[in-house]
Amino acid sequence: MFEQLTELVKQFGGDAVVNNPAVPNEQNEAVMEEAGGSILSGLKDMVASGNIGDLAGLLSGKTPIDMNNPVVQELTGKVTGNLGEKFGLSSEAAGSVAGGLIPQILGGLINKAKDPNQPGFNITDLISSISGGNGGGLMDAVTKYGGQFGLDQDGDGQVGMSDAISAVTKKSGGLGGLLGKLFGGK
Repeated sequence: MFEQLTELVKQFGGDAVVNNPAVPNEQNEAVMEEAGGSILSGLKDMVASGNIGDLAGLLSGKTPIDMNNPVVQELTGKVTGNLGEKFGLSSEAAGSVAGGLIPQILGGLINKAKDPNQPGFNITDLISSISGGNGGGLMDAVTKYGGQFGLDQDGDGQVGMSDAISAVTKKSGGLGGLLGKLFGGK
């Protein structure tokens, strides 16, 4: 996933970094690399801290990718802080870089992950990358047994990542409801 992220940072870095007079030209490449690394580590931190609901909402497309989105806000804070600390950018300059990159990059990642014409990269790969590959066991169990427990959220006859995201983001039950259904609860 890091390759796709790096590609998107370069794609969207023109306006936010290269054409930004607050970023010295000799630092453009390093600033874009740091922004990409900070976004990836920020996503991983969210998973590690249990911030699954906001992230699932973003990945499922149920929440807009703008500065009101809690995931975008958290990543913007991380990227802004890191750029200020490592490159001496003012908080305003670092914030403009982060604000110009993060919504576009997240939108690009999600669009690539949902695009069937993007071989080797899908929403499952994206979640696996940001969860360090630790989400597989649960997803395997949900996929294998989920249909028997009424977990097919979208009625397509298969239990997959979209069903898991839907179950986690529903107001009633959330992840606890999903696990309860899976293991025989009410």
